[in-house]
Amino acid sequence: MTAAGTASPRRERASVSVQREGAVAVVTLSNAGRLNAMTRAMWRALLAVFAGLDDAGLRCIVIRGEGGAFCAGGDISEYPSFRFEEPSLREFHENEVWAALQALLDCPVPLVAQIEGACMGAGIEIASCCDIRIAGASAKFGAPIAKLGFPMAPREAALVHGAIGDVLARDMLLAAGVHGAQRLYDAGFLLQVLPDNEVATAVQVHADRIAALAPQAARLHKHTFAMLKAGGPSTESLLATAYDYADSAEHREGIAAFLAKRTPNF
Repeated sequence: MTAAGTASPRRERASVSVQREGAVAVVTLSNAGRLNAMTRAMWRALLAVFAGLDDAGLRCIVIRGEGGAFCAGGDISEYPSFRFEEPSLREFHENEVWAALQALLDCPVPLVAQIEGACMGAGIEIASCCDIRIAGASAKFGAPIAKLGFPMAPREAALVHGAIGDVLARDMLLAAGVHGAQRLYDAGFLLQVLPDNEVATAVQVHADRIAALAPQAARLHKHTFAMLKAGGPSTESLLATAYDYADSAEHREGIAAFLAKRTPNF
């Protein structure tokens, strides 16, 4: 994977970049001075990263923000240029924002969100696409866009609602509620809440743990989770291919390593 996408010349510092470190890739959102608020170009770049994913040998992807913030939402400075016409507003949400979020949801590789500082609006949408979320104690979560006079787009709202639960989703969207990391942990959105200076290390440890496990198992589990979120398939279709991995090398290696009391080589 290579770095993908930069913003328009007006916002040269806004970008989405990717760094591959062995079996782990780190995707970084960056919009200096704006707490990594997402520009339109950043949404397109995020889509390009995941649409063009070369997952050969890749076991885990970490998504983080630059400079102590995850993502403060959308870059509102761009909004007057397109939000007041229905066609351009629809184009933005359906073909830029949702296309990128869907690419994250479809990613076969486990995604870990490293959440520090602001995780608002677009940030909580991106985090909701991740499999595991680890946050700093000072992180803040919300989507107070009702203050700006518009709602969260339907599919984006459904995504966040499914991830954080009905009570918090209603408060964030109807009352512009902003909540701390402990509240999101209690709601089941976060796996861990740690001191801010420990988050990056904890995420690396977790990513390395995932990378050491069987990638085939991770992909099959993610497929099952996706089906559950979609309402689940019929029992017949679920079972039709459920055991196709029987003769795979990873299946054989995992069991052989356990019996031999050695570390498996996946």
